[in-house]
Amino acid sequence: MKIAVSSQNQTQVTGHLGRCQKFWIYDVDDTTIQTRQLLQITKDQSFHESSPKDAHPLDTVQVMISGGIGRGLARRLESKGIQPLITAETDLDVAVMAYLTDTLVVMTPEEHHQREHGDGPGHRHGETEHSPE
Repeated sequence: MKIAVSSQNQTQVTGHLGRCQKFWIYDVDDTTIQTRQLLQITKDQSFHESSPKDAHPLDTVQVMISGGIGRGLARRLESKGIQPLITAETDLDVAVMAYLTDTLVVMTPEEHHQREHGDGPGHRHGETEHSPE
């Protein structure tokens, strides 16, 4: 199995998957990491810039781990048979091993959005809060 982990800084799991250009590709067997290679794609190949209809360098992975994935991109990955996972874990190897041992704590895109923006459950973007007069 191949697992991709977004890592724009090449040292930690990073978010903003749509714009990310650097990924660690893990080749794993059961619960053992066999190899880890860095894949660097061009800006035009980033998910934000590329068409969902075109072949992509990451189409061969089965799992994508990132610190942030939007709902639309998650659906795009799922349509290609790739399981998208959002985690707050920043250590690359720890995230992969946690996935392999079924202990990786994952978030939905909505939970991630609330965490990143500090939004409460009732918060709506674009609305102005008015104080009572």
